[in-house]
Amino acid sequence: MANKLTSPQHYLNRELGLLEFNRRVLAQAEDPSHPLLERLRYLCIVSSNLDEFFEIRVAGLKEQINLGSPSGGPDGMNPRHVFRLVSEISHGFVDRQYQMLNDGILPALAEQGIRFLRRSDWTEAQREWIKSFFFRELMPVLTPIGLDPSHPFPRVLNKSLNFAIELEGRDAFGRNSGTAIVQAPRILPRVIQIPPELCGGEYDFVFLSSILHAHVDELFVGMTVLQCSQFRVTRNSDLFVDEEEVKNLRIALQGELPQRHFGNAVRLEVAENCSETMAEFLLQQFGLTPDDLYRVNGPVNLARLMQIPDRVDRPDLKFPQFIPGVPAILQKKAASIFQVIRKGDILLHHPFESFQPVIRFIQEAASDPKVIAIKQTVYRTGTDSIIMEALIGAAQRGKEVTVVVELLARFDEEANINWAGRLEEAGAHVVYGVVGHKTHAKMAMVVRREGDGLRRYVHLGTGNYHPRTARLYTDFGLFTCKEEICSDVNDVFMQLTGLGRVGKLRHLWQSPFTLHAQILQAIREEGKHAADGLPSGIIAKMNSLLEPEIIEALYDASRAGVKIDLIVRGVCALRPGIPGLSENIRVRSIIGRFLEHSRIFYFRGGGAQNVYLSSADWMDRNFFRRIEICFPVLDSKLKRRVIQEGLKPYLRDNCQAWEMDMEGHYHRKRGRSKICSAQAELLSAKKAV
Repeated sequence: MANKLTSPQHYLNRELGLLEFNRRVLAQAEDPSHPLLERLRYLCIVSSNLDEFFEIRVAGLKEQINLGSPSGGPDGMNPRHVFRLVSEISHGFVDRQYQMLNDGILPALAEQGIRFLRRSDWTEAQREWIKSFFFRELMPVLTPIGLDPSHPFPRVLNKSLNFAIELEGRDAFGRNSGTAIVQAPRILPRVIQIPPELCGGEYDFVFLSSILHAHVDELFVGMTVLQCSQFRVTRNSDLFVDEEEVKNLRIALQGELPQRHFGNAVRLEVAENCSETMAEFLLQQFGLTPDDLYRVNGPVNLARLMQIPDRVDRPDLKFPQFIPGVPAILQKKAASIFQVIRKGDILLHHPFESFQPVIRFIQEAASDPKVIAIKQTVYRTGTDSIIMEALIGAAQRGKEVTVVVELLARFDEEANINWAGRLEEAGAHVVYGVVGHKTHAKMAMVVRREGDGLRRYVHLGTGNYHPRTARLYTDFGLFTCKEEICSDVNDVFMQLTGLGRVGKLRHLWQSPFTLHAQILQAIREEGKHAADGLPSGIIAKMNSLLEPEIIEALYDASRAGVKIDLIVRGVCALRPGIPGLSENIRVRSIIGRFLEHSRIFYFRGGGAQNVYLSSADWMDRNFFRRIEICFPVLDSKLKRRVIQEGLKPYLRDNCQAWEMDMEGHYHRKRGRSKICSAQAELLSAKKAV
């Protein structure tokens, strides 16, 4: 039976929590102890995060307001009130971001010989080169649109770079509308590198917007350009496909994807020099209010600076490179990976340990004549994936290949559609999961014919089958051929591809069927252990904690005396430290070089020390609207490894850790004596170089 929810004051707001998370990321850009180009990268990550925040969360708030929803969640806050707070915080947040860019990061980069040249600083030689670049590379692909009755305001792509031009005079046809729009094609680079021989330095750049500003009059010959202002609009990007009404989800999604670029506008960014008249005109065109207007002192498309650290060869201004470790048992190249797994379960901790064994697992399965079948889930894998190529190769060799492709993986829909098409062409069985439930579980199963019959091997993980993000995200992966685990995985695949009722799984907890109930039961068991004087305790690491019943169960366990440590990277709706409610709960967030992505659930269990790894956060969608798995670490040595590597260093961290107070604000945890950074400690342990 579900607990009755306590007062809304015991819950924190999701949207405000996401902004708090981005404050912590922004603090990394401010931190002088980080290498300079990494600080720039953090600043760009903040912009990218804010883009998605407006595309999804603010867009959702606006929809709630339009529908007249009285409350948006357990916190009981009115959507209008939340939107006002979000707008106020976001405006101050963006101002701080650009202040840091202009007063901190750009001057520091200039001191290191990495300059972004303003028009006023161009030399004559640079002006000539830029002019030539404009006529050669920009002019042929630009299409200025003068606004008049036959040329209405153009459709502006989501997050694209555009320019609003105020004009004076008449054109060749006698028109004098006074306003034109120039859209910068996405094919054009937003940052252009000037040849070193013209600068005296190797890394001098100029913004595309600066080049267009300097030569905009060339687009309106015979007229006077009064002002040129860059602007950018952010749109609602949440796709809607009624899965129950469509006969072919892939075809329906292909038809819907282009509309993502033209959803309802939710935010307008303009350059600081944009006139009030033009700003009001643009707001009117996009159906926005002054609260939705963001004036910025710099490029409106700040996320495009993300390319700079990769284009600048200055290792001294970046995090040190490292070579991920490989477990000794997997270093013998001659041995089959299946022979190694038969000797015992293998645990991988990414990115400290290499993702290559996972690639090897799929590649070897694809080429091994003893392998007769491969089944795998795909959520995010990227546009260029060695794993997907291996699956295609396996299908072409006549193996039974089944791939559960999640077409509705947000912002990866197009890549997944393309892979689904290629897999089908190769002869693989491709299914799109279950209507109304995203397939978010990370699992692969190989069926191999061996001397003693058919044997199954599985890989289960907390992260995606994405080699690039496996170097950037912390995740755990487990190889096993334990029959009961493999049988559970097989049953989940049967659910996803076929029809039938849910069977009882032996070890796996699965959403949307058992995971929520099992987590609740595990939390409540800790309360009973505490009441009985037995060892109790909970440590849970995840990306987000929002589900109300889970939060209530944690409050109950805290009241029963259970010590609870929550390591939540992103948004957490639980309030820690409230006397009589959550004084035994501590919430911390780790923000560092790598994106903390692993989900680990530890229950002391009266001394049993039960450890689970999962693809699921503790959110409503993960429990009730997704296919997720949570699997136990049964091997005692590997269990200790998860605790020693995945939990304890993060509880000791006094360098990259932030602790939450009961108001939902985070405070940097700083060590006064011995400095402890979990990620640095793990890198060192894996012999980073």
